[in-house]
Amino acid sequence: MVEPFLLPNLLALKEPISITSISSVSALGNTQKEIWKNYLHPKHFFSQKVFQNSSAWVAALPNAVRKEIEELRTSEIKYKKLDDSVLYAIFVSRKASQQAGWEQGDSFGVNFGSSRGATQLFEKYHTKFLEYATSSTPVSPLTTLGNLSSWVAHDLKSRGPEISHSITCSTALHAVLNGVAWIQSGLTDKFLVGGTEASLTEFTIAQMKAMKIYAKPYPNINHSTIETYPCRALDLNKKSNTMIMGEGASAICLEKGNPSQTIAKIAGIGYASEPLKHGASMSSNADCLQQSMKMALKAIDPSHVDVVVMHAPGTIKGDISELKAISRIFCNKKPFLTTNKWKLGHTFGASGMLSLELGVQMLQHQQVIAVPFYIEQQRPKKLKNVLINAVGFGGNAVSILLTK
Repeated sequence: MVEPFLLPNLLALKEPISITSISSVSALGNTQKEIWKNYLHPKHFFSQKVFQNSSAWVAALPNAVRKEIEELRTSEIKYKKLDDSVLYAIFVSRKASQQAGWEQGDSFGVNFGSSRGATQLFEKYHTKFLEYATSSTPVSPLTTLGNLSSWVAHDLKSRGPEISHSITCSTALHAVLNGVAWIQSGLTDKFLVGGTEASLTEFTIAQMKAMKIYAKPYPNINHSTIETYPCRALDLNKKSNTMIMGEGASAICLEKGNPSQTIAKIAGIGYASEPLKHGASMSSNADCLQQSMKMALKAIDPSHVDVVVMHAPGTIKGDISELKAISRIFCNKKPFLTTNKWKLGHTFGASGMLSLELGVQMLQHQQVIAVPFYIEQQRPKKLKNVLINAVGFGGNAVSILLTK
């Protein structure tokens, strides 16, 4: 245990930051109504896909959503060659800004991140390079990380800072940190933040399999409990790692003050990292998550947190270390614990924002979403405060406190 916690000399937020809209695209769909309906349904949204000579579980976008993405691609000639990760970001950003009542030409910042960036295009161009030893002209402009926010800003015709970044699986929540910091500083009143990932590619899946953390495919998916839920996030009795990759994106609009369309507020932020022992390391008690949670909860007593949306990737060590961290922070009064990765997989850089979306929806509907194999906990009667966790390879943790 980290004792004492080495926290920056920061006060709680000067005032809560309002979330005025949220939009996402994932295996669950692309409208808030459809997504909530699918959260209420006990099924998962995985399918098996063939990669070269082997198959793997994935959480892909529904065909109807894929069609809308392709319509976006053909809507402007400059969009035809963009990577899916960029198109996903544009797609959700359009919806989020429209729902918030923001107009083209408004002054607001844009911060979109991705763990992998333009994954599909990069692999395509690199394969051609290995075959022909030459590279085409568009390779760099279309595969650089700055490609994300610059295209979103271009599409929305926004006036303000454009930031792209990659901090592995906590990328999207680091975008939230940045947006909050800019608003708190007084440099802007509005910021669009999000994460995007289109990582269902040959090389990415091969990497995860090489780390031995990926769920194993099997031919028959209709009989046993294990086959019913191939990703066993928060199953403390699993004997093997069960992480599954998903694709998707999510964006939220942040504003200063109390706009009439506010759907939730950010009441606390926390962040921390751990010394690296290897590229994917994290301590057995997730010290980084302990620090980030404690920082996010500086304004309230931990006993007032009703739900924690965990990172919980479905790996044995990842799930258990986060549970230990939560136990250290909340002691004998643990909140209701949940995660969404047993349903829509791990979307890497977008995952934190999709977890935040689940937190917002639970606050709106005053209903928790339970994990089918983590059931020994009491459901809260009323939801006011929800804590969102994300942690990436290398122990980069972020915690965001949402309040109704």
